[in-house]
Amino acid sequence: MEPAPHIAVVDDHRDIRDLVGRYLAQHGYRVSVAENGTALRRLLERSAPDLVILDIMMPGEDGLSLCRHLRGTTEVPIIFLTAMVEDTDRIVGLELGADDYLTKPFNPRELLARIKAVLRRVNSLPPQRIKLKARMLSFDRWMLNVGRRELVDGDGVAVPLSTAEFRLLTAFLDHAGLILSRDQLLDLTVGRAADSFDRSIDNQVSRLRKKIELDPKNPMLIKTHWGGGYSFMAEVCEA
Repeated sequence: MEPAPHIAVVDDHRDIRDLVGRYLAQHGYRVSVAENGTALRRLLERSAPDLVILDIMMPGEDGLSLCRHLRGTTEVPIIFLTAMVEDTDRIVGLELGADDYLTKPFNPRELLARIKAVLRRVNSLPPQRIKLKARMLSFDRWMLNVGRRELVDGDGVAVPLSTAEFRLLTAFLDHAGLILSRDQLLDLTVGRAADSFDRSIDNQVSRLRKKIELDPKNPMLIKTHWGGGYSFMAEVCEA
Protein backbone atom coordinates (compact mmCIF):
# COMPACT_ATOMS: atom_id res chain seq x y z
CA MET A 1 0.00 0.00 0.00
CA GLU A 2 1.42 3.38 -1.01
CA PRO A 3 1.92 5.93 1.78
CA ALA A 4 -0.42 8.90 1.91
CA PRO A 5 0.85 12.03 0.14
CA HIS A 6 2.99 14.26 2.33
CA ILE A 7 1.93 17.92 2.38
CA ALA A 8 4.08 20.73 3.81
CA VAL A 9 2.15 23.78 5.03
CA VAL A 10 4.24 26.97 5.30
CA ASP A 11 2.54 29.99 6.89
CA ASP A 12 3.59 32.42 9.60
CA HIS A 13 0.06 32.40 11.09
CA ARG A 14 -0.28 29.53 13.54
CA ASP A 15 -4.07 29.40 13.28
CA ILE A 16 -3.87 28.85 9.51
CA ARG A 17 -1.15 26.19 9.91
CA ASP A 18 -3.21 24.38 12.52
CA LEU A 19 -6.47 24.65 10.59
CA VAL A 20 -5.01 23.40 7.31
CA GLY A 21 -2.92 20.74 9.03
CA ARG A 22 -5.86 19.27 10.93
CA TYR A 23 -8.16 19.38 7.92
CA LEU A 24 -5.71 17.62 5.62
CA ALA A 25 -4.84 15.04 8.29
CA GLN A 26 -8.56 14.28 8.66
CA HIS A 27 -8.63 13.54 4.93
CA GLY A 28 -5.78 11.08 5.06
CA TYR A 29 -2.74 13.22 4.23
CA ARG A 30 0.55 13.27 6.10
CA VAL A 31 1.18 16.87 7.11
CA SER A 32 4.23 18.83 8.23
CA VAL A 33 4.01 22.50 9.17
CA ALA A 34 6.61 25.28 9.04
CA GLU A 35 6.30 28.86 10.27
CA ASN A 36 8.93 30.39 7.98
CA GLY A 37 11.59 29.72 5.37
CA THR A 38 14.15 28.52 7.90
CA ALA A 39 11.75 25.90 9.24
CA LEU A 40 10.88 24.80 5.69
CA ARG A 41 14.56 24.35 4.82
CA ARG A 42 15.03 22.20 7.93
CA LEU A 43 12.01 20.17 6.92
CA LEU A 44 13.38 19.64 3.40
CA GLU A 45 16.62 18.30 4.90
CA ARG A 46 14.65 15.57 6.69
CA SER A 47 12.04 14.64 4.10
CA ALA A 48 10.73 15.33 0.60
CA PRO A 49 7.09 16.47 0.63
CA ASP A 50 4.82 15.64 -2.29
CA LEU A 51 3.37 19.18 -2.33
CA VAL A 52 4.06 22.50 -0.59
CA ILE A 53 1.35 24.96 0.44
CA LEU A 54 3.19 28.26 0.64
CA ASP A 55 2.07 31.63 2.02
CA ILE A 56 3.38 34.56 -0.02
CA MET A 57 3.38 37.30 2.63
CA MET A 58 5.69 36.19 5.44
CA PRO A 59 8.22 38.20 7.48
CA GLY A 60 11.83 37.58 6.59
CA GLU A 61 12.12 35.33 3.54
CA ASP A 62 8.77 35.60 1.76
CA GLY A 63 6.96 32.98 -0.27
CA LEU A 64 8.20 34.26 -3.62
CA SER A 65 11.82 33.87 -2.53
CA LEU A 66 11.10 30.39 -1.18
CA CYS A 67 9.40 29.48 -4.43
CA ARG A 68 12.56 30.48 -6.33
CA HIS A 69 14.61 28.28 -4.01
CA LEU A 70 12.26 25.32 -4.39
CA ARG A 71 12.16 25.64 -8.17
CA GLY A 72 15.94 25.79 -8.28
CA THR A 73 16.42 22.66 -6.17
CA THR A 74 13.30 20.49 -6.45
CA GLU A 75 10.34 19.67 -8.65
CA VAL A 76 7.81 19.65 -5.81
CA PRO A 77 4.40 21.12 -6.73
CA ILE A 78 3.57 24.43 -5.04
CA ILE A 79 0.21 26.00 -4.18
CA PHE A 80 0.41 29.63 -3.07
CA LEU A 81 -1.78 31.10 -0.36
CA THR A 82 -2.10 34.81 -0.88
CA ALA A 83 -4.01 37.77 0.47
CA MET A 84 -3.13 39.60 -2.73
CA VAL A 85 -5.85 39.98 -5.33
CA GLU A 86 -3.98 41.99 -7.96
CA ASP A 87 -3.36 40.11 -11.22
CA THR A 88 0.27 41.24 -11.26
CA ASP A 89 1.00 39.62 -7.88
CA ARG A 90 -0.75 36.42 -8.89
CA ILE A 91 1.06 36.25 -12.22
CA VAL A 92 4.47 36.79 -10.58
CA GLY A 93 3.89 33.76 -8.39
CA LEU A 94 2.81 31.62 -11.31
CA GLU A 95 5.72 32.82 -13.43
CA LEU A 96 8.10 31.69 -10.68
CA GLY A 97 6.77 28.18 -11.04
CA ALA A 98 3.81 27.81 -8.67
CA ASP A 99 1.25 25.24 -9.82
CA ASP A 100 -1.80 26.95 -8.37
CA TYR A 101 -2.87 29.66 -5.94
CA LEU A 102 -5.67 30.32 -3.50
CA THR A 103 -6.70 33.72 -2.15
CA LYS A 104 -7.26 34.21 1.58
CA PRO A 105 -9.70 33.76 3.18
CA PHE A 106 -10.38 30.36 1.62
CA ASN A 107 -12.60 27.35 2.14
CA PRO A 108 -10.55 24.31 3.23
CA ARG A 109 -12.66 22.16 0.91
CA GLU A 110 -11.50 24.24 -2.06
CA LEU A 111 -7.88 23.90 -0.95
CA LEU A 112 -8.34 20.14 -0.71
CA ALA A 113 -9.81 20.04 -4.21
CA ARG A 114 -6.88 22.03 -5.61
CA ILE A 115 -4.37 19.74 -3.87
CA LYS A 116 -6.04 16.69 -5.40
CA ALA A 117 -6.09 18.32 -8.85
CA VAL A 118 -2.40 19.31 -8.74
CA LEU A 119 -1.28 15.88 -7.49
CA ARG A 120 -3.44 14.16 -10.10
CA ARG A 121 -1.97 16.32 -12.84
CA VAL A 122 1.61 15.79 -11.67
CA ASN A 123 1.16 12.04 -11.35
CA SER A 124 -0.30 11.82 -14.87
CA LEU A 125 2.72 13.43 -16.53
CA PRO A 126 5.06 11.19 -18.53
CA PRO A 127 8.30 10.06 -16.87
CA GLN A 128 11.39 12.16 -17.39
CA ARG A 129 14.02 10.75 -19.68
CA ILE A 130 16.68 13.10 -18.29
CA LYS A 131 16.81 14.73 -14.86
CA LEU A 132 18.03 18.30 -15.22
CA LYS A 133 20.60 18.04 -12.42
CA ALA A 134 23.49 18.86 -14.73
CA ARG A 135 24.15 22.56 -15.19
CA MET A 136 25.10 22.07 -18.82
CA LEU A 137 23.13 20.10 -21.42
CA SER A 138 23.96 19.68 -25.08
CA PHE A 139 21.71 18.83 -28.03
CA ASP A 140 22.20 19.19 -31.76
CA ARG A 141 24.49 22.23 -32.12
CA TRP A 142 23.35 23.84 -28.87
CA MET A 143 24.56 24.07 -25.27
CA LEU A 144 22.13 25.02 -22.50
CA ASN A 145 23.38 26.35 -19.18
CA VAL A 146 20.42 25.37 -17.00
CA GLY A 147 21.43 27.40 -13.95
CA ARG A 148 21.99 30.59 -15.95
CA ARG A 149 19.18 29.86 -18.44
CA GLU A 150 21.63 30.59 -21.24
CA LEU A 151 21.45 28.95 -24.66
CA VAL A 152 24.64 29.06 -26.76
CA ASP A 153 25.16 27.83 -30.32
CA GLY A 154 28.20 26.07 -31.77
CA ASP A 155 29.89 29.39 -32.50
CA GLY A 156 29.54 30.54 -28.90
CA VAL A 157 26.76 33.01 -29.67
CA ALA A 158 24.21 33.29 -26.87
CA VAL A 159 20.53 33.23 -27.80
CA PRO A 160 18.18 34.87 -25.26
CA LEU A 161 15.27 32.80 -23.98
CA SER A 162 12.14 34.14 -22.36
CA THR A 163 10.88 32.42 -19.22
CA ALA A 164 8.20 30.64 -21.25
CA GLU A 165 10.71 29.53 -23.90
CA PHE A 166 13.16 28.24 -21.28
CA ARG A 167 10.45 26.22 -19.54
CA LEU A 168 9.23 24.79 -22.82
CA LEU A 169 12.76 23.86 -23.92
CA THR A 170 13.59 22.18 -20.61
CA ALA A 171 10.29 20.28 -20.73
CA PHE A 172 11.30 18.94 -24.13
CA LEU A 173 14.84 18.12 -22.97
CA ASP A 174 13.45 16.35 -19.90
CA HIS A 175 11.21 14.18 -22.07
CA ALA A 176 13.25 13.82 -25.25
CA GLY A 177 11.80 11.24 -27.61
CA LEU A 178 8.37 11.18 -25.96
CA ILE A 179 5.21 12.55 -27.56
CA LEU A 180 3.79 15.24 -25.29
CA SER A 181 0.24 16.43 -25.72
CA ARG A 182 -0.57 20.13 -25.61
CA ASP A 183 -2.19 19.69 -22.18
CA GLN A 184 0.91 17.91 -20.87
CA LEU A 185 3.14 20.68 -22.17
CA LEU A 186 0.95 23.29 -20.49
CA ASP A 187 1.19 21.38 -17.20
CA LEU A 188 4.96 21.02 -17.55
CA THR A 189 5.51 24.70 -18.34
CA VAL A 190 2.88 26.84 -16.66
CA GLY A 191 0.45 24.51 -14.90
CA ARG A 192 -2.73 26.32 -13.92
CA ALA A 193 -1.23 29.57 -15.15
CA ALA A 194 -2.34 28.55 -18.63
CA ASP A 195 -5.79 29.82 -17.70
CA SER A 196 -4.36 33.17 -16.65
CA PHE A 197 -2.05 33.79 -19.59
CA ASP A 198 -4.20 32.30 -22.35
CA ARG A 199 -1.03 31.42 -24.24
CA SER A 200 -1.17 28.84 -26.97
CA ILE A 201 1.41 26.06 -26.78
CA ASP A 202 1.45 26.09 -30.56
CA ASN A 203 2.58 29.72 -30.55
CA GLN A 204 5.24 29.00 -27.93
CA VAL A 205 6.55 26.07 -29.98
CA SER A 206 6.65 28.27 -33.06
CA ARG A 207 8.72 30.91 -31.25
CA LEU A 208 11.12 28.32 -29.86
CA ARG A 209 11.56 26.73 -33.28
CA LYS A 210 12.61 30.10 -34.72
CA LYS A 211 15.46 30.15 -32.20
CA ILE A 212 16.78 26.58 -32.33
CA GLU A 213 15.84 25.11 -35.73
CA LEU A 214 18.01 25.58 -38.83
CA ASP A 215 14.79 25.80 -40.85
CA PRO A 216 11.77 26.57 -38.63
CA LYS A 217 9.43 25.78 -41.54
CA ASN A 218 10.92 22.29 -41.80
CA PRO A 219 11.69 21.52 -38.14
CA MET A 220 13.97 18.61 -37.30
CA LEU A 221 14.25 19.04 -33.52
CA ILE A 222 10.63 19.63 -32.47
CA LYS A 223 8.32 17.36 -34.43
CA THR A 224 4.58 17.87 -34.70
CA HIS A 225 2.30 14.87 -34.22
CA TRP A 226 -1.08 15.81 -35.61
CA GLY A 227 -3.69 15.20 -32.94
CA GLY A 228 -0.99 14.08 -30.53
CA GLY A 229 1.16 17.07 -29.69
CA TYR A 230 4.93 17.40 -30.09
CA SER A 231 8.13 15.44 -29.53
CA PHE A 232 11.78 16.47 -29.18
CA MET A 233 13.90 14.35 -31.48
CA ALA A 234 17.51 15.37 -30.73
CA GLU A 235 19.77 13.36 -28.44
CA VAL A 236 20.29 15.19 -25.15
CA CYS A 237 23.55 14.76 -23.23
CA GLU A 238 25.01 16.09 -20.02
CA ALA A 239 27.96 18.28 -20.83
